[in-house]
Order: sequence, then structure tokens, then C-alpha cells
Amino acid sequence: MATPGLSEIVTTTLQNRTRLLANNMSRNTVLLNRMQKRGTIRTFSGGRTIVQELNYANNSTYTRYSGYQALNVAPADVFTAAEFPIRQAAVAVSISGLEELQNAGQEQMIDLIESRISNAEQSMMNGIDFDLHSDGSYAGQIGGLQALVSSSPTSGTIGGIDRATWQFWRNVAASAVSTYGAAATTANIQSYMNRVALNLVRGNDATDLILADNSYYRLYLESLQAIQRIMDPEMGAAGFTALMYYGAGRGCPVVLDGGFQGFSGDGLNANGVAVGAGGAPTSTMYFLNTKYLHYRPHSARNMTVLDPGNRFSVNQDAMVRLIGWAGNMTMSNAFLQGVLVA
Repeated sequence: MATPGLSEIVTTTLQNRTRLLANNMSRNTVLLNRMQKRGTIRTFSGGRTIVQELNYANNSTYTRYSGYQALNVAPADVFTAAEFPIRQAAVAVSISGLEELQNAGQEQMIDLIESRISNAEQSMMNGIDFDLHSDGSYAGQIGGLQALVSSSPTSGTIGGIDRATWQFWRNVAASAVSTYGAAATTANIQSYMNRVALNLVRGNDATDLILADNSYYRLYLESLQAIQRIMDPEMGAAGFTALMYYGAGRGCPVVLDGGFQGFSGDGLNANGVAVGAGGAPTSTMYFLNTKYLHYRPHSARNMTVLDPGNRFSVNQDAMVRLIGWAGNMTMSNAFLQGVLVA
């Protein structure tokens, strides 16, 4: 069996690095980066579900009156809540007895463990990022952007609220072809973006982040190449490929949410089934108001080493430690979110 010395190396190395993993998530994922700046990354400490409070209606007692006219003092039902299930994810760091013997000496062992933990961290970030863009259709998966900001917002149940019944819980969705009459091109992409963005303004509330896949980002980029391109310094400084969009009375970054997203069979899987590349779906542009999008990890399971500590197989000369996460992505306003698809 693996030695106590090895156990200490794995344990201390994991504990030191997982303290940084949760912060690295927000620095490496553009959506979480923006949500962190907005202050909408907030842990929860327990409960059967993640409850997201909603201010969903105007106070119906608003009354125009004169003199002694009676006023409406009936209680007004203006608040409700969406309930999101707690999702879980984990990644394993393992080492066999043979590998321990082959990497004798503390320095060599640390190099091996460091490499595997680094890979595990990157795999965890890639998996969470994949799920943040998903429709939540895999068992135990986070309900990501494809679910919250749907291209078919008049159907489906999100957070326990039926979108077919409740109009306030529907995001704006537009199709270049069926809504605007023609496929998106460099000549019309800005016009299509303007039309979506204008529908997402409420007073000083407006889109603050546009995420685009390779196709739509390229169209927007090429539409600007005849004039001076204006980069977003904040997103650029954070390491993201970003341009600026000025419309609907304000500016916001347009960020490439594509690039290289991995291979379909490269090990990022859902319960053993290989999945496709992550990022925004093909020919998709999300118009997000991140004030109302929330990343909700559990305070006791936010990229932490799971107990019990070192797990030894009863019939193998090997040891495993797990890095775990629990939580979900939630939303508190749908009608100020939008999506443009092909």
C-alpha cells in the first residue's frame, strides 16, 4: 500500500492548491470573471435547494386619486422565488504503488503530484465552464446559459417556474433568419445586435456582456475592420479576446467565447459519455445582464478536498484523493437576457 509519507505529500499539496482553484475559476472563465466584478458570485451554506429570490411584478395598488377617494390597500404579491437543484462535480488525483516506487525521493514525488493536480485543476475548470454553457440535459449537470437564456424561451421549466405560463420568466430570443429575414453577415450583424440590445434596456439596466461563438465573433470583427476597432481594455487586461460594442445607449465588451474548445473525445465527459466542445454554441451570441446571473457554490464544497482524506482501494495498490464542487448557476431576471442565433 502507499506510504504515509506519500499521503502527506498529496494531502498538503492538494490543500495548498485547492485554496486557489476557486479564485482561478473566475479569472479563467469570462462569464465568472464578469460575475465576480458584479458581485454575483455568492456561496450558500445549506438547504434542500438553492433559492433565488425574484422581484417579478409591479405593486398593483398604484392608484390615481383625488381628494377623499378610497385608496387600494390590498396586499400586493410582488415577490417569488426560483428553486435550483444542487449539482455536484468532482475530479480525482490518483497514484499507484508502482508509480510511488518509480518516483522515489520527495522532489520527484512532488513533481509527479504537482503535475497531476495541475491537470485535475484544469480539467475541473474546463468541466465547470462546459456546464456553465450547457442546457443541463446531462444527469447532475449545471443548468447553464443554454437553459437560462434559451433560444426557445416560451417553453420549459427553469428554477421550478414554467415559462409557458409566466411571461416575466422568458428571455429575449431572436433568429437571424426567422426573426430578421436573412442569415447574419458582416453587413448586417451590427444591425441585428442593435435590435436585440434595444429590447434589453430598462432605465439604466442594459446588457453588460456579449458572448459570441467563433462564427458570430468573426462576423462582428470583420464588420469593424474597415474602421478603427475599439478594444475593451478591462477584458483585454484579464486575458480575454474582446472588442467593444456601442449601442442601446451604452458600451459593453463583445468577448470571444469560442476559440479552441477541445476535442469531443478528449476525456471531458458526462458520466463516461464523451461530449462535444464547450463555449457558446455555433452561430450564437448571448446578450447578458450579469447583474441578474448568479454563480452559487456551496461554502463547504467550493473546489475543496473531499473527506475522508486518502482513499485506498481494498484490492489495488493505489491511492485516490478527490477535489469536489457543489452548487449551480441561477438567474433572478430573465427578460433582460437575450440571445441571437442563426
